[in-house]
Amino acid sequence: MNNPKNYLTLVLLLFSFTAFAQYTDVINSNRPGESKSAFAVGKNVGQIEAGPFTVKDEHTPLKTEAKGFGIDFALRYGLLWEELEINIEGNYQNDTFKDNRSEFSPQEIKRSNFKNLALGAKYLVYDPYKNREEEKPNLYSYHANKKFKWRNLIPAVAVYGGVNYDAENNVYVPYTNPFTKPYYEGGVNFKAMVATQNNFSSGWVLVTNFLMERISTDYSSFQYIITLTKAINEQFVLFGETQGISGDYYADNLFRFGGAYLFGKDFQLDTAVTFNTKDTPSVFSLNFGASYRLDFHKDPQVDNGTNAMDEYERRANKKRNKKNKNKDGDDSPDDTGKRKKETQVIDFDDE
Repeated sequence: MNNPKNYLTLVLLLFSFTAFAQYTDVINSNRPGESKSAFAVGKNVGQIEAGPFTVKDEHTPLKTEAKGFGIDFALRYGLLWEELEINIEGNYQNDTFKDNRSEFSPQEIKRSNFKNLALGAKYLVYDPYKNREEEKPNLYSYHANKKFKWRNLIPAVAVYGGVNYDAENNVYVPYTNPFTKPYYEGGVNFKAMVATQNNFSSGWVLVTNFLMERISTDYSSFQYIITLTKAINEQFVLFGETQGISGDYYADNLFRFGGAYLFGKDFQLDTAVTFNTKDTPSVFSLNFGASYRLDFHKDPQVDNGTNAMDEYERRANKKRNKKNKNKDGDDSPDDTGKRKKETQVIDFDDE
């Protein structure tokens, strides 16, 4: 396995067995952006994603501001099938809210609670890469594997359904009706989402989310999130994201930029900055985070009952036996043709 050509062949072979399923050889994190991937983490895979962030919101017309910090988190687990994922996600914030309308006696209050806390499930309903025989990697040409394919414009599609829980008198949750219910009683409401994902060549990934939040309340909202990610190399990823929020209580357009660094196949660090372009309120936030995977996934079985690594060794041994046999002088016209095909030069040129 010291030969780099053998290593590339193994990677491509493993890719042919795993790229068209939910599970991937490296961690599949939704951080550092807000969008959700169409793909699940994989059956029997547990994952935690969390990170602290700063808060600085200023509402110029109302002369109010909020400054503080918080932490967002997600717990994800692949259950029963490769396509199914259950998750718990939330956002806890602690800040100081200041009302500056009175120049002589500004008022301050300290606030802390969950801005959101939800339990949900995501299911991949359409995977354009699954069982696509012609998409198997070309073991002889690195350049051919990076070539743009029009069929990649067809996205993977997942659906999500969840339940939000709000604590009683949560200061971050708008009242159902501030005149008839001045104290919010808390409770549950619902959310639903459609997520799509395109995996293009050269490390580009496009994810879109269309989300309805707080369904069945007087302050429901529609949101969209569009995230474009670019893998710079095997460890480093950059991303840009836009999020639109439309609702009677709150509307905004947020922008995020950042990156992530992979420390091994099960651990990732990330950072991002969030801002908008208005003053009702203005938003600025800086966050850092990490994702860690507990991988109990079993390798998929190929047709002959072996896993991907066993299949690679079987093919390597078969090729080695053929070469040894030919060295002993047992060549035939057919064997010569086969050997010539097997010894094609692998193209490492990416030009």
